[in-house]
Amino acid sequence: MAFTEKKLNRIALLGAFSMFLSTIEYLFPRPIPFMRLGLANLPVILALEILPAPSYFLLVLMKVLGQALVNGTLASYVFLFSLTGSFASALVMWLCYKGLRPRITFIGISIMGALTSNMAQIVLSITFIFGASAWRILPLFLGIGLVSGVFIGIFAQRFSDKSRWWKAMKEESVLQEEAEL
Repeated sequence: MAFTEKKLNRIALLGAFSMFLSTIEYLFPRPIPFMRLGLANLPVILALEILPAPSYFLLVLMKVLGQALVNGTLASYVFLFSLTGSFASALVMWLCYKGLRPRITFIGISIMGALTSNMAQIVLSITFIFGASAWRILPLFLGIGLVSGVFIGIFAQRFSDKSRWWKAMKEESVLQEEAEL
């Protein structure tokens, strides 16, 4: 699997969108530490349709590093929480997309990703920082993750269904994959 120029361009474009959305999200107040809306996950969810696995996980790494640079958390434990949650979420979303599509929409994939990310972060909180008391925030954490997962999934599904630009990206991606075989 080679990273062709077109794939690298797609990864860079989607990574830039993730950083932009992360910057926008940074402007919103956070009532609870670690709590995010997950706007930067929108390009990651959409990338399931156009990127093969290595490119997809490279995009996830770019998203995590970009968010850490934007938020100034690169040298903190928050980065490790984000890295773990993002890769756990990406893996579950990838498996859902490859294993359950078309029986599952982006809404379901987004919910699975949000809940997986939140669970991974809770486990890290319990293990390394807060101890067993971190279980107390689990219902709130999962509730907000569910709501944000639904919101991001609805937007991703509608964008994928309605955008002519995205449809052209998907068609070009399929043609490129066929040419590589």
